[in-house]
Amino acid sequence: MTSGNDWFRAASSEEMAAVPNFDMTRAHIARVQDYWLGGKDHFEVDRIAGDEAIAVLPDMVASVRNTRAFLGRTVRFLAEEAGIRQFLDIGTGIPTAANTHEVAQAVAPESRIVYVDNDPMVLAHARALLTSDPRGECAYVDADIQDTGHILDVAAKVLDFSKPVGVVLMAVLQFVPDSDDPHAIARHLMDAVPAGSYLVISHPASDIQATAMAGMANRLNQLMAQQVKPRSRAEFTRFFDGLELVEPGVIRCPEWRPASPEDAVGKSTMWGGVGKKP
Repeated sequence: MTSGNDWFRAASSEEMAAVPNFDMTRAHIARVQDYWLGGKDHFEVDRIAGDEAIAVLPDMVASVRNTRAFLGRTVRFLAEEAGIRQFLDIGTGIPTAANTHEVAQAVAPESRIVYVDNDPMVLAHARALLTSDPRGECAYVDADIQDTGHILDVAAKVLDFSKPVGVVLMAVLQFVPDSDDPHAIARHLMDAVPAGSYLVISHPASDIQATAMAGMANRLNQLMAQQVKPRSRAEFTRFFDGLELVEPGVIRCPEWRPASPEDAVGKSTMWGGVGKKP
């Protein structure tokens, strides 16, 4: 496995300037989230956007970190209790602590993970993402979440789609507008995997701290390359149509099988849930 220092190595401005289509003048969600998580792979424009969001929604950092903890708990559940050994993680973001493959391979070293993102900063760190336990495998696909056909074609080189897969969509569907039918994206992905597969999603809520969330989204949409669309609990639950929701169902991320009662009351403006394909 790679060392902690490798995960947090910041790319220089010269390195990033050499990456095609990299724009250092406008905030990008992968780098803004890295800032909220305490990483080092971001620039001044990202810190400005991140601070503007915090000014409108003071719970932002706690919510982002509680969502990251939700990722760890759900992946651990899939590996330990559900016996999943294959993961398709779309919207990976910049590597930080407790990435999907680290959590899964700590339980089952033979686990195979395919990461998907289309951010140049994430691409620059693909070498870190590709570092796997030698008994398993990791791969990286440079693709947009809406290009599901391409994602599935490339992922099939590493994952066996005749066996159950854990599909992870962590805080990514909010960047798909209603006009592009984000629910169809989830359906297409789950149609490609067999019974016994799971879908894990987190998503910003429009009906938790509604006024602050709307203000935060509006501010970020003025500053970031991506456009954010928070959604209601009902809209979020539709992503699991045709699936069996795993207890405790659709709930705020910290409340999904928390390690302690104290964790369950953590601040969060994110819905989370896990569904199983029957």
